[in-house]
Amino acid sequence: MRMKLTAAAAIALTAMPMAATADGEVNIYSYRQAYLLEPLLNAFTDETGIKTNVVFARQGLAERLQREGRNSPADIVMTVDISRISELVEKDLVADLNSDTMNKNIPENLRHPDGKWYALTTRGRLIFTSKDRVEEGEISTYEDLADDKWEGRICTRSGKHPYNIALISSMIAHHGEEQTEQWLNDVKDNLARKPQGGDRDQIKAIAEGVCDISIGNSYYYGNMLMDENQRPTAEQVNLVFPNANDRGTHVNISGISLTQSAPNRDNAVKLMEFLSSPSAQRIYAEANSEYPANPNVKPTGLVAEWGEMTPDSLSLQEIANNRNAAVRLVDRVDYDG
Repeated sequence: MRMKLTAAAAIALTAMPMAATADGEVNIYSYRQAYLLEPLLNAFTDETGIKTNVVFARQGLAERLQREGRNSPADIVMTVDISRISELVEKDLVADLNSDTMNKNIPENLRHPDGKWYALTTRGRLIFTSKDRVEEGEISTYEDLADDKWEGRICTRSGKHPYNIALISSMIAHHGEEQTEQWLNDVKDNLARKPQGGDRDQIKAIAEGVCDISIGNSYYYGNMLMDENQRPTAEQVNLVFPNANDRGTHVNISGISLTQSAPNRDNAVKLMEFLSSPSAQRIYAEANSEYPANPNVKPTGLVAEWGEMTPDSLSLQEIANNRNAAVRLVDRVDYDG
């Protein structure tokens, strides 16, 4: 069956039963929205003749896989950040995969050492600044967010959101828990308001004068620029690639994993390898203003116009390993309080 772009279709897909094994098919559980996947999956079917069946959900796929156990029809899980991928690994829901094609197309720091997950796209965790109230170059690193000159001038979403947990995890990897706790406490002291909303809401807050600085994923900014209603808001901020002159900007990923149950394993591996190919990487990255995970594919469109991003070369697996420590730090400093 082919995917539809409507919300009603997405809901229908969520409730639709799947045949575990079907010749010439592959079953996908996805945190990624339907409109982002449709062109990719259509291209895969056109090339291979293999049909794709999709269950979309905003949350709870790990719990669903656990309930279904070995009888799960899911072959693949597509996720939207390293925290959700880590949950799948920790619960032993995804399988090892040793694919020469995947290992060739996806850099070592963007995949699990045993092939339990692979990145498909990356997005930078950027700093956004008011064009009117912050001089260019006045802030250039994540560490600068703790400077007391920004007291009352920073907005963020919840510290417990997976995107911020991943950033804090990367800070732990670079600076250790003690120094990161101090940094996080200082950032909290600089907040203009209690953490709330999503990444787009932080950019809106800058435009409304609530704060002067925010943190957000690069693709949210890109999507706002492509929306004629949100473009005027997005155009009121500058984007900063933090730590561009030293270790590089923290990146998160959308990723893919082979499930332990995988009744259509061979078809699933074919899809994973297809999604890592240059042609699919271009489609996938362009659909959501993201960066291709395959280093042989260059960014295009708006993303290319922003200039080159130097990503932090830190292994995403190391970030995943620090996730629980990051959650403890958020609680300890009462960041959302």
